[in-house]
Amino acid sequence: MRLDIFLKNTGLIKQRSEAKRACDAGRVQIGGQPAKASHLVIIGEQITIETDVRLLDVEVLSVPARPPAKRDRHRFYRIIRDEHRDPYDDLSF
Repeated sequence: MRLDIFLKNTGLIKQRSEAKRACDAGRVQIGGQPAKASHLVIIGEQITIETDVRLLDVEVLSVPARPPAKRDRHRFYRIIRDEHRDPYDDLSF
């Protein structure tokens, strides 16, 4: 399964187009390397997603064959690190 579809189906990113833009901008990494949206997700990979307000590391436990129900999405990944960031922290007045 493509990385952008995996991120959307598991709810880690809300829309596929948003997941593709994040990959193109280098905000999604696999094993410390920037990942392309077309990367095939493999069980056991560690995915890092960086946004303005959050840094999320997850391990892929399983790849869904089709979009899962919202209540079942958490079964496909394990959260390793979840840091919330203040987007205005680096501003000084």
